[in-house]
Amino acid sequence: MSAIAGVNYFDGRSVERSDLGCMLERATHRGPDGAGVWNERAAGLAHRMLWTTPESLREKLPLANKTEDLILTADVRIDNRDELIAALDFNGRPKNEITDSELILASYEKWGDHCPEKLLGDFAFAIWDRRRQVLFCARDHFGVKPFYYHYRSGRIFVFASEIKVLLCLPEVPRRLNEVRVADYLDSVLLLADKSITFYQDILRLPPGHCLIVGDEGIRLQPYWALDPSRELRLGSDEEYAEAFRELFTEAVRCRLRSAYPIGAMLSGGLDSSSIVCVARQLLALNGNGRVQTFSAIFDDLPQCDERPFIDAVLAQGELEPHFVQADRADPLAELDRVFWHQDEAFYGPNLYMHWALYRAAHEQGVRILFDGFDGDTTVSHGIAYLPELARAWRWSALAAEVLGLSRNFNVSAWRILWHHALQPLIPEPARDAWRLLRGRNQPQWDPIINPQFAQRINLAERVAALKSELVKPRRSSREDHWSRLSNALTSYALEVADKAAAAFLISPQFPFFDKRLAEFCLALPAEQKIRQGWTRAVMRRAMANLLPGKVQWRGSKSNLSPMLTRGLLAHARGIVEEVILNNPKTIEAYVDTDVLRKAYDRYASRGASGDALTVWKGVTLALWLRQTGLTQ
Repeated sequence: MSAIAGVNYFDGRSVERSDLGCMLERATHRGPDGAGVWNERAAGLAHRMLWTTPESLREKLPLANKTEDLILTADVRIDNRDELIAALDFNGRPKNEITDSELILASYEKWGDHCPEKLLGDFAFAIWDRRRQVLFCARDHFGVKPFYYHYRSGRIFVFASEIKVLLCLPEVPRRLNEVRVADYLDSVLLLADKSITFYQDILRLPPGHCLIVGDEGIRLQPYWALDPSRELRLGSDEEYAEAFRELFTEAVRCRLRSAYPIGAMLSGGLDSSSIVCVARQLLALNGNGRVQTFSAIFDDLPQCDERPFIDAVLAQGELEPHFVQADRADPLAELDRVFWHQDEAFYGPNLYMHWALYRAAHEQGVRILFDGFDGDTTVSHGIAYLPELARAWRWSALAAEVLGLSRNFNVSAWRILWHHALQPLIPEPARDAWRLLRGRNQPQWDPIINPQFAQRINLAERVAALKSELVKPRRSSREDHWSRLSNALTSYALEVADKAAAAFLISPQFPFFDKRLAEFCLALPAEQKIRQGWTRAVMRRAMANLLPGKVQWRGSKSNLSPMLTRGLLAHARGIVEEVILNNPKTIEAYVDTDVLRKAYDRYASRGASGDALTVWKGVTLALWLRQTGLTQ
């Protein structure tokens, strides 16, 4: 994790070093280990360095090639280093002397605009091409590294790792994007748009895209996308498990390059436990020390606590455990600081738990911190295979899976059959008619949204454009898997994590968002994702002899919603009631305050988790708007 920034003018102005310096000053928290600027007439680049990998210790950015007609700034970790070094001309230099930024620059020299297609890893970078007089920008496949920009035709293009850095320049507008407010309040729309931010005319570069900017305008183009039509066929369950294990091990191995102690989140779930066990094995083989683990524990909320599973992993040895008492934390603690780092109202009700874990890791000198985030999505539970079996009239196979799921996860077989196998087969018009007959017509958007606000921004048109694609039935389990892997919430959640980790000089690592692993899992036959009632079957088999059996075959997962439900009332009730009951003025233009108050009343009396989330969204939006004073 480092910081990048840059400016390109199109109206004859020259970039001032003082402007680049201001941008670097705003990004100090992302890179205290070095800073650099480059400018030449209408173009300028800036960089702040956070040392993480051994190669980064010798890295100085912005970086120019030998002929000085290409200049690069980058926030990067390249994983296919050996492949690139072999393909590019480095005159036999030792591999450990070649930096990741040099690999990007040489890749652009050789392959031009196609260079991102050749890269594996997490990256956000920009290259000033003096010959073409264009700025070439790219962002990694899933959006692990952030990239924000503002463009005004004929005037300016400016980019940075964080929005606050862009706002240094007076040309960048500081106005509220009300459409994003509506998206934020509606849980379905939140999944739809990969470019939008809370600021008008400030955008995110979508994952898997590059951007070419010059006097003739701006061109956004994809360089990669998941292929839902590809299917992998191997000879046996053992071959699938072995292939998964090899790819997963490589996804962990390439992220272990670190000049600092290695840390990993350990929740006791299948994902984080698999990462920890593989990382421990790899470090032991190379004699590179131990993994430090960081776990949230819940003495006062046993329904959230996973210590029996955490302890099973720790019992295997060669780990240094650290614990955070998460159930005693205030969900709204340090919110002003969190908002400053996030730059936006953020969708992350459990972020305060990760905030505490990042702090604990920082106190141990960790800069590389592994996270098992969303392995469920990458590997896939395979539940969408059930309606596929029903459509094919494969009733015995469907019954076997339903009964297996019921047995393994202690859920009613009839409930599984109806909700996950039969209900998805009902056409949406029929569902709408049934809801109407029962007086439960589905609202167009979340009821918390003020109807006058919805009308003013023409929310119905946006819903029609975006929501239909998100809620339409998927024809196969692979199509469902692809949809979940491709939605906008993934890159958004990665951005939230990046900015929270940056507050503690940590570069989070997400092995489950390795391009190779994601492509492999998507291409698996459905029977490898769910088998005999075991979800994520291929991963469970692949982790044999690495994971404790208690974790490998666990049929439950702790529910963290009570943490928020209890935490808001126990630690933040005064702030919540001040916003909702006494002073909702900040949000009343956007939120139906009567709906919000009723949700709070239900939450305060019954503690419903859905109402807690509604309350959390309304309160945090109000507090963020108060802090920023942002208006349209």
